[in-house]
Amino acid sequence: MASAFRKIDIDAYDEDALQESELYEADARDPAQVLDEARQRQAAVRSSLAKSDVAGALSVILDNAPYGPNVDEAKVLTLQTLLTILNTTKATEITGVIKSLSQDSQDTLMKYLYKGMAMPGWGDISGSVLLGWHEKLTEVAGVGCIVRTMTDRRTV
Repeated sequence: MASAFRKIDIDAYDEDALQESELYEADARDPAQVLDEARQRQAAVRSSLAKSDVAGALSVILDNAPYGPNVDEAKVLTLQTLLTILNTTKATEITGVIKSLSQDSQDTLMKYLYKGMAMPGWGDISGSVLLGWHEKLTEVAGVGCIVRTMTDRRTV
C-alpha cells in the first residue's frame, strides 16, 4: 500500500498538462490513405532497387514519411522497406547515396536508423548495418542531424 500512490496519473488532474496532440500538427491524411501510399512507395522502391538506383529508392521511401497516431501499420511497412534498402546497399556506395539526399531526408533517415536500433532482433537486419549507416550519415550530415532528430516531436 505504501507504493500505491505511484500508480496515480497526476497529469490527468492537471489542466495545464501538455498533450501529445499539442506538440505537433497531426498528419491530415486518412490512415487508410497513408497505408496505401506506403504500399505504393514500397513497390516504387522495389522497382528502383531492380535498376540498382539506391539513391532513388531512398528518396522515394524518405519523402513524406508517415508520422503521428493511427498509422502504425504504415510506419512498420515503411521501416521494413527502408531496412531492405539498407541491407542491399554496398558499403562503398553509402557515402555517395547519403550525399545525394536533402537535409530533411537525411534527418528522416537518422530517425529510421534509431528506430531500427531500438527494435532488437527485428527482421534480418543486423546492428552492424545500422551502425555503419549511422557512422556515414554522421560524417556527411554532421552532429546537427542527430540533434534535429532527437528534438523533432514527429516520430516515424
